[in-house]
Amino acid sequence: MFYYKKPNFFIFLSKFNFKEVIIVSKEEIVKSDEEWRENLTEAEYYVLRKKGTEHPFSGKYWNNKEKGLYLCAGCGTPLFNSDTKFKSGTGWPSFYAPVEEKNVMTENDFSLGMKRTEVLCSKCKGHLGHVFDDGPKPTGLRYCINSASLKFIKE
Repeated sequence: MFYYKKPNFFIFLSKFNFKEVIIVSKEEIVKSDEEWRENLTEAEYYVLRKKGTEHPFSGKYWNNKEKGLYLCAGCGTPLFNSDTKFKSGTGWPSFYAPVEEKNVMTENDFSLGMKRTEVLCSKCKGHLGHVFDDGPKPTGLRYCINSASLKFIKE
């Protein structure tokens, strides 16, 4: 996968299929609730916009072993590379680092009577999952991400 950064957009080009080109704007995405409902599946809307969580071992990417790039299902921002994905045993796709730190943001989450660190897409502010400090080297982090918040581009 070739990943080019330009001033106002990203370009993705599969190294195996040069017809597959994806261009993603870098500008912040702001949509009404109605627009989000029209553009997302029910599962994507529940996770990304309502901060929902999939049941463990139910999402389409928790056990995906293919090489490629994971994008935000809401806006197409590149989030995680398959090279940073690892088997965490939790039932959700887990990564030890984002493609770029600036593509994700974190906020304190005090829901469910506990303190966690929520991970959001920095471009559309969609809920992705949570990050924990029990991951592997080199970062020691585990980004525990809902499959419904992701789109996968195979390398």
